[in-house]
Amino acid sequence: MAEETAEATINPDGSYEVPPVKEDTFTGEGDAGEGFGEEGEYFQEENVETDPALYLMLLVFLIVAISIFIYYRSNKKNDSDAFFDELDGEKFNLTLPEAVEEYRQVREKVEAAGWEPGKGPAGDPADAANGPHRALAQALMKRCIADIPMVTFIQKESAGMNKLYSQSMCSVKQWRSYQAAENMVSTEVDEVRAEADEIEPGWSQVIWRQAMQYHNMLKQRHEMEAKAAEEAARKQREKKVDPIDAAKQKELAAEKAAQELIDAEEKEKAGGMKKGFLTGDKKK
Repeated sequence: MAEETAEATINPDGSYEVPPVKEDTFTGEGDAGEGFGEEGEYFQEENVETDPALYLMLLVFLIVAISIFIYYRSNKKNDSDAFFDELDGEKFNLTLPEAVEEYRQVREKVEAAGWEPGKGPAGDPADAANGPHRALAQALMKRCIADIPMVTFIQKESAGMNKLYSQSMCSVKQWRSYQAAENMVSTEVDEVRAEADEIEPGWSQVIWRQAMQYHNMLKQRHEMEAKAAEEAARKQREKKVDPIDAAKQKELAAEKAAQELIDAEEKEKAGGMKKGFLTGDKKK
């Protein structure tokens, strides 16, 4: 425990002396590492030892944080690359359906048969039902229905692509690929409408709505047919006999046949017929 501070000594001549300050006066413990410096400034040195486990924990935390950061950036880059690769690939490499060319061929035939654009069916209504006008109208509707998936695809992608382009998140190549597909689809829609008015004036106002209705009906029919085919296949699989069951049934059939032979022999014995039908014994 630190000693108490000594009082000043007063000399007879009126002067006084101050006793020297001990090292433990200000520290309370007398440590050599603290006290007054050469210029009278008080200083204190601390000797604090850090646990090495703390450095190890900080190092582990730093490694984990860096690993997570690299993993996140890598996945984000891969997702972005996959998205842009899809755009650079075949996503917008659209082609017109075969029904477009089929319609053009039908039009050439009906024009050669005397059909003129803008004129409705002429002559007997019964003949008109199977005439060139009817054939051309059916071919155009088939073309319009075949265009529906392509048109709906571009409509679905339009908002997203315009947003990406406005935010400079797609390349020039990707934007041009989308624009080319959009222009092709837009031209096809306008051409179908123009052809519809030439076949039946005013038909252009409703042909795409009619085509959408027919497309949905055909889609539902195909789904029902596919479901029915799947159900029939399931039932067919259930009818198939398991190989183990088949072997067991074969064994039971053999036992039944043997029993029938035994019964037949017993009947022969009872009727005085020759014996040894199964054993091979002959009547002596």
